[in-house]
Amino acid sequence: MSFEQTFKNIDDLLYKDSGADSELDYIGQTSWVMFLRYLEELELVKADEAELRGEDYEFILDEEYRWPNWAMPKGEDGKLDHHVAMTGPDLVQFVDGKLFPYLAKFKQTAKSAQTIEYKVGEIFSELKNKIQSGYNLREILEYADELPFRSTNDKHELSHLYETKIKNMGNAGRNGGQYYTPRPLIRAMIHVIDPQMGEKVYDGAAGSCGFLCEAYDYMYQRMEKNTENLKTLQEKTLYGKEKKNLAYVIGIMNMILHGIEAPNIIHTNTLSENIRDIQEKDRYHVILANPPFGGKERKEIQQNFDIKTGETAFLFMQHFIKSLKTGGRAAVVIKNTVLSNTDNASVALRKLLLESCNLHTILDMPGGTFTGAGVKTVVLFFQKGEPTKKIWYYQLDPGRNMGKTNPLNDKDMQAFVDSHKTKPETEQSWNIKVADIDETTFDLSVKNPNTPEEAPLRAPSEIMSEMEQLDAETNTILQSIKELI
Repeated sequence: MSFEQTFKNIDDLLYKDSGADSELDYIGQTSWVMFLRYLEELELVKADEAELRGEDYEFILDEEYRWPNWAMPKGEDGKLDHHVAMTGPDLVQFVDGKLFPYLAKFKQTAKSAQTIEYKVGEIFSELKNKIQSGYNLREILEYADELPFRSTNDKHELSHLYETKIKNMGNAGRNGGQYYTPRPLIRAMIHVIDPQMGEKVYDGAAGSCGFLCEAYDYMYQRMEKNTENLKTLQEKTLYGKEKKNLAYVIGIMNMILHGIEAPNIIHTNTLSENIRDIQEKDRYHVILANPPFGGKERKEIQQNFDIKTGETAFLFMQHFIKSLKTGGRAAVVIKNTVLSNTDNASVALRKLLLESCNLHTILDMPGGTFTGAGVKTVVLFFQKGEPTKKIWYYQLDPGRNMGKTNPLNDKDMQAFVDSHKTKPETEQSWNIKVADIDETTFDLSVKNPNTPEEAPLRAPSEIMSEMEQLDAETNTILQSIKELI
């Protein structure tokens, strides 16, 4: 059975179950089952490696809670032993009453947050089992047992399918959109920023960790493959923070499937950190993010920032600027009103950005880029340390209406990626000097001066006059013909 069919079968069972109500529930429930399945494979690999070194391996989980003992006890024939395997109410009772509480305790006992043990504790502190039928859960466990996690190819295919599930979740409704940024847009942003080995990459609104997963792939493909580089990429390169429980779990699972064993993702409200407390050791070389917009933060959160505003995205922008090292580079998706709003906070934010960073590029995205969210967005590319002197605008126009059936693709982004270094003047792109910007509003609205002008609409009197002239010419021609006859 294909991986895709296995995922579909699990979804079908979750759909039938009275505890899982939506795509958000489906992926959350699939995630915890897959995580425990993955953990068993990881432990077996580590046990094999230890044996080769002539060492004993101590499993993270006690025997009772390891996958082969509670989820899939098998007989000598390698098939599920129905005499031993729990099912029905017994299985749900074990999962809810013993398994989840046991796993949640690892959050307290783990040596540090950068360990797989801590991730186990975090995940099972945040998620609840929503599968109410122990018979459905039994079948789901059997399907999950068929998923192999050993080879790189297996993980690659699983990560691709998991990304598809995240994308579907993003299309599923109002709450899902916050988890999914179109991957072609992420890849284009990463190409422009070009993170290098040895640099620290950060997303303070990590969601499903799409930016960090794509950054991992980008850097992995380009680096020299040696043990030191692999260790650096795995452990000391990619960092994130995420507030929402479900997004945190999905992000962890997504990074694991991409090959990152113990992701450096912290479950916290990024905006609860006072930006005045951010020190050099807390700063990053690269920031890639799509912070939530439209949110309203409480007054006590706003006190953590110099520019007071309830708009979540504006607070994140201040956090990102403060979190960049001098010379650090960032690409941030944000709604386009940040460029033109006239309230005090918006004007102050634009002034801060232009004076403390080189905002060298603004990418204007078409409507419909984010399915399920009718918001026009731009991507701000900036480097910290020097004020902005010139901004290159690029207006993306794929030549079609965007939406669920016509999503953004890599080809749409190619011309932008190819031309960002030379910053040419074209019908879709132009440069402006900051010296020409109004210093009272710092308005950075997208106003393309290179769009071919359409012929202006003519006045009715002008049209009537032309019609009379044509009628007169027609009468003259008809009269000439009559005379010839």
